[in-house]
Amino acid sequence: MKRVWVTGYRSYELGVFNKKDLKIKVIKYCLKNHLQALLENDELDWVISGAQLGVEQWALEAALDLQQDYPVNVSMMVPYQEFANRWNEDNQNHYLTLKEQVDFFGATSNSPYQSPVQLRNYQNFMIQHTDSAIMIYDPEHPGKPKYDFELIQKYQEEKDYDLDLIDFYSLEDAANEYAEAHRPDYFG
Repeated sequence: MKRVWVTGYRSYELGVFNKKDLKIKVIKYCLKNHLQALLENDELDWVISGAQLGVEQWALEAALDLQQDYPVNVSMMVPYQEFANRWNEDNQNHYLTLKEQVDFFGATSNSPYQSPVQLRNYQNFMIQHTDSAIMIYDPEHPGKPKYDFELIQKYQEEKDYDLDLIDFYSLEDAANEYAEAHRPDYFG
């Protein structure tokens, strides 16, 4: 079984405050291409991500889209119960919709948020139950994903664990590719 953990920046860290932001399309395009390449090489069975607003939810959406053409399973994991309770209604509804669509949903703690230990336990669960990771993260621009990045680097010292890091330069390339692929053809 080949399982990949997909994580990265929160939407606010990327300056995304609107569901119609072009950055979302580019990030999903980039993630979909990475996941599709793994699927075509028979290197992927499960896409496992968290439920944070941003890269994690976009990764779940990209993986769910790929299910139309590929036999891939999608899992949403959260670090504690009542994960999205403090979000606004739109974000809660989107979370619940994704939760219903994935093949597996789970929480690494059976309690609502109590302490940072739950977040560390979640990270450890994610790295121990996946074979590799895809991160949209640029070490030159640290943010919340810094903790996952550092955990993966430390884990790699002892275990064989691949990390496909998508930095801002890679996203810029993906944006250009996306623009070219979606450019109107005036001569066709």
